[in-house]
Amino acid sequence: MNPSGVEALIEALRCLPGVGPKSAQRLAYHLLQHDRAGARHLGRCIAQALDGIRHCQRCNTFTEHEICERCQSPKRDATVLCVVETPVDMNMLEQTLAYQGLYYVLMGKISPLDGVGARQLGLERLLARALDGVVREVILATNYTNEGEATAHYIAAMLRPKGVNVTRIARGVPVGGELEYVDAGTLAQSLRERKRCAG
Repeated sequence: MNPSGVEALIEALRCLPGVGPKSAQRLAYHLLQHDRAGARHLGRCIAQALDGIRHCQRCNTFTEHEICERCQSPKRDATVLCVVETPVDMNMLEQTLAYQGLYYVLMGKISPLDGVGARQLGLERLLARALDGVVREVILATNYTNEGEATAHYIAAMLRPKGVNVTRIARGVPVGGELEYVDAGTLAQSLRERKRCAG
């Protein structure tokens, strides 16, 4: 028996991250009862995005063009390539205004439990990008999770024998953080990665 339209909508909304059965039901009823115009607009935007957005041929992020605007920009430092897990991570780094190089977006991380290995991530594309003759440094900015660490380790092992300078973003006490509120693992890491004071 096919689900009703309402049930199908609720089930469809459950594909969103963090949306469980109750949240999906609330969203569905809200759209149907209070915002049908918004629901139609949402549907059109999703359809347009699915039809018009693809992966950039150089950095693998989402774009409407073959090569994204960031990769085409002459203002970016093409000798530095920062590897991130997702477009959201890339946007967070951009917000810092501290990085002017280019990116490569993995669209995931190595996670054997989820059946994601180097082949599924397409790391051969990253290798080709890093060995284009222009890139001098690859910054690994994967998350400090077990999967992110494994991904960074795998990529470093893949690139170092090719003569690429590979670095990893630092971790430790956040700016403005007070030691009493920092977890023990982060504090231990900040001690291990301490550096000489300037001046």
